[in-house]
Amino acid sequence: MITVSNLSIQFGKRVLFQDVNLKFTPGNCYGVIGANGAGKSTFLKAISGDIDATSGSVTLGSGERLSVLRQDHFAFDEFTVLDTVMKGYTEMWDLMQEKNALYNKPDFSEEDGLKAAELEEKFGDMGGWNAENDAATLLSNLGVKEDFHYTLMKDMSGNHKVRVLLAQALFGNPDNLLLDEPTNDLDLETVVWLENYLANYENTVLVVSHDRHFLDAISTHTIDIDFGAIKLFAGNYTFWYESSQLALRQQAAQNKKAEEKKKELQEFIARFSANVAKSKQTTSRKKMLDKLNVDEIQPSTRKYPGIIFRPEREAGDRILDVENLSASIDGTTLFRDVSFSTQKGEKIVFLSRDHRAMTALFEIINGHRDADSGTFQWGQTITTAYLPIDNSEFFQGEMTLFDWLCQFTNDTTEIYIRGYLGKMLFAGEEIYKKVNVLSGGEKMRCMIAKMMLLDANALILDTPTNHLDLESIQAFNNNLVKFPGNVFMSSHDHTFISSVCDRVIELTPNGIIDKLMNYDDYITDERIKEQRERMYKG
Repeated sequence: MITVSNLSIQFGKRVLFQDVNLKFTPGNCYGVIGANGAGKSTFLKAISGDIDATSGSVTLGSGERLSVLRQDHFAFDEFTVLDTVMKGYTEMWDLMQEKNALYNKPDFSEEDGLKAAELEEKFGDMGGWNAENDAATLLSNLGVKEDFHYTLMKDMSGNHKVRVLLAQALFGNPDNLLLDEPTNDLDLETVVWLENYLANYENTVLVVSHDRHFLDAISTHTIDIDFGAIKLFAGNYTFWYESSQLALRQQAAQNKKAEEKKKELQEFIARFSANVAKSKQTTSRKKMLDKLNVDEIQPSTRKYPGIIFRPEREAGDRILDVENLSASIDGTTLFRDVSFSTQKGEKIVFLSRDHRAMTALFEIINGHRDADSGTFQWGQTITTAYLPIDNSEFFQGEMTLFDWLCQFTNDTTEIYIRGYLGKMLFAGEEIYKKVNVLSGGEKMRCMIAKMMLLDANALILDTPTNHLDLESIQAFNNNLVKFPGNVFMSSHDHTFISSVCDRVIELTPNGIIDKLMNYDDYITDERIKEQRERMYKG
């Protein structure tokens, strides 16, 4: 249990939040949401003690242990992978070192023997005898093979280090668990494992994530950090989003009577509770929504960007034909003999266990790199807009945001450019900010504005949710669902893919798997799972 009392965080004159009073209890998972810069990570750091609060306090239940997903990938470079995981349970690790040092004494005495027996008992009570096996099991479940368990951390790739540090946080079944973006750099199978693990976790969990499907799968409650306040709501992210949007619509309908509003909210809660009860989500077993008071549902003060793609012309029948495309990097085959044709209005997600495969394909069909072999041909009516995974080359100079966007249109009048920047939440003097100092999220919004100017009927999106906050992701997602043209994309966002795409093409070194089906059906189909394994093994 974690109790937060009168907590305030302030940096100079900027107040992130103040007078926060919350209690987080065992058996519940709290999804922490808020716009970029609202203070999500800072809130977790204040709870963990990594930063000092301006005022207030955080206390744990008596004798309880707190574990945190660490972000420093170099802190454990001189330790083996297995030891790094076990160091997550600091008391057990320290006791293990004390015990080993005692046994290694050259003049081991009777007094040392009594002390060792005492330590052994404590070690056993902590689950020490199974420590190595438990750590190894966690690592294997997180995709770190046994071959690496005795490798030094400094010799591990960044992708593997992320998984080891996640195993470290989970190790020893901590009473309280803080996870900041735990799904970063995890593949689909590992994310599913983590969802199931946390959905059945009986202690207290707080999670910051931009992955809506992940939040929905694990959260019993939502913590919303917004405009200097932190509020706690029952239910997962989707419930929070849909209920806040309903409340916003009701607020706009000034003439609606209070009783009509209350009835509409009650019906919404009942409908959502019924849907959740049929799912496998954590919220189904907690049934928190049944106890929710309609007065708790309030409109969000969050701002959503106006992401609107409108094709200037309708596409003809021929969209894109690809014949026997192959690509490799440094001698590694990314994909081979890729052939497919696209139908009008199709929205395709491209998958691969090596993300470089999707990037290579998108770069090829955009004419930015050559294929090893094969051809592609766009239809004559097709106009494309491309969102690359790496946009750094676009933001090198000292140009203002206004001048930067002017490069991509013939209409450079202030009212026209301000209109597009305003849709991306750049207002007032912000449009004169230098592009080389923009944050990752701001750069992505600029790239989206650039795409919107093109009025294309085919969108090519390489990991479009990177660096975006939940509000931007939601707005982007909503528009793509309605977009009448074609979409070609790759993404790690489960909800983004499943709500937008109606076709899945997986690129492997030995050909493709091409299915006209929903993403959820694709990843759960046992025959496709077997086919995928064969295709990657060759």
